[in-house]
Amino acid sequence: MSRLTVSLLLAGLVTVVASCSEEPAPQSFSESGQMASEMAVAGSQEAGSPRSQPAGEMTSSAAGASWNVPDRWTVQEKRPMRVATYNVAPESGDTVPGECAIFFFGTGEGGSVEMNLARWKSQFENADGQEAELIQKSQTINGLKVTSTSISGTYLAAMGPMFQSGAAKSEGHKMLGAIITAPEGNVFIKFTGPEKTIDAAAQEFNDMILSVRKR
Repeated sequence: MSRLTVSLLLAGLVTVVASCSEEPAPQSFSESGQMASEMAVAGSQEAGSPRSQPAGEMTSSAAGASWNVPDRWTVQEKRPMRVATYNVAPESGDTVPGECAIFFFGTGEGGSVEMNLARWKSQFENADGQEAELIQKSQTINGLKVTSTSISGTYLAAMGPMFQSGAAKSEGHKMLGAIITAPEGNVFIKFTGPEKTIDAAAQEFNDMILSVRKR
């Protein structure tokens, strides 16, 4: 074999090795909210896994914060405006599951904590047709401010992607909520459903909130 042939073979080998070692260019996103949603979905459900399967020991994240997902909660398909949606099986006697919806609209988007608390309060009424009492508390969890809420009565909003107020009335319902002041913006969490089902999963919800930390 001539020296020229050997030199050409070596040059080709170097080119192949160099091209194989290159890292792919990072994927770009047009909006910070979209990026957070994609990252959260990737972190909460393995690629190729079936939808609506038990969440298992998972974490989810958005806006620079992350949290643990309760074992028995089931992951639902991706919906517009949501980081993630989880369902909890209804307790005996209840006919619909509990639904936990997590929202992140982007840095500076989604409104203030106070505005959202007022909106959540307006979505419930008591037996007299007046706004139900919303119980709230603020605490710092792993360096992040978290405002937690609880309210029960007749639910005036739909159990769906946009939670449109006034779309339906569901008696005997309850909502556990949380607003996380995360490094990149507010993360809104609404856990809503029949009161008995929500009460049965209240400890799981509280454990999820207490697991919140900076990502």
